[in-house]
Amino acid sequence: MTQTLTKPIDQRIVLQGTWEHFKRLQRDFGEISRAKLAYYDGTIEILMPGRDHEIFASIIGYLITTFLIEKGIFFQPTRSMTQEKEGVASAQADESYCIGSLKPIPDLSIEVVFTSGNAAKLPKYRALGVSEVWFWEDGTLALYHLRQDGYQRIDQSELPGLETLDLDLLKRCILIGETDLGRAVQMFRESQGNHE
Repeated sequence: MTQTLTKPIDQRIVLQGTWEHFKRLQRDFGEISRAKLAYYDGTIEILMPGRDHEIFASIIGYLITTFLIEKGIFFQPTRSMTQEKEGVASAQADESYCIGSLKPIPDLSIEVVFTSGNAAKLPKYRALGVSEVWFWEDGTLALYHLRQDGYQRIDQSELPGLETLDLDLLKRCILIGETDLGRAVQMFRESQGNHE
């Protein structure tokens, strides 16, 4: 008898509410470790990530961490910690990093998108002051860097040390990692070594 894995999809609820309402929900959902809550401009989002969402977030996090370690770049992984500006915005990225030094708000936030578009999330990250936001959606990686007038789509990271990251290689390895993370990491390390 073969066993098949079910792949639960993301469950997303969007509500209208105040910051105070959001904080009450945040306290109530505090016991549910998988729930991710976000707030911006009177909108509350509750996301329960599905299996694929969590798999891709872990793969991306592992590969980025591998790159930073291999290149000797100082970093602090802050995973899905709550990034918050009191009364204005709150977010929990799938992966996040402080690069170069420790900061209250990470330099890089990475979102895996299955149920909602990426552009709608950018104003929330702008309010928080996150330097770069990356979105993984349908096998593609979209990078945005914060400028004076908002986020601009970029082809290569502008964060110190990450500007040398081969994004095509990263995308290939993320897709390989879905079925064989060990092989993806080995390929990623070997290929990065060849670009030095």
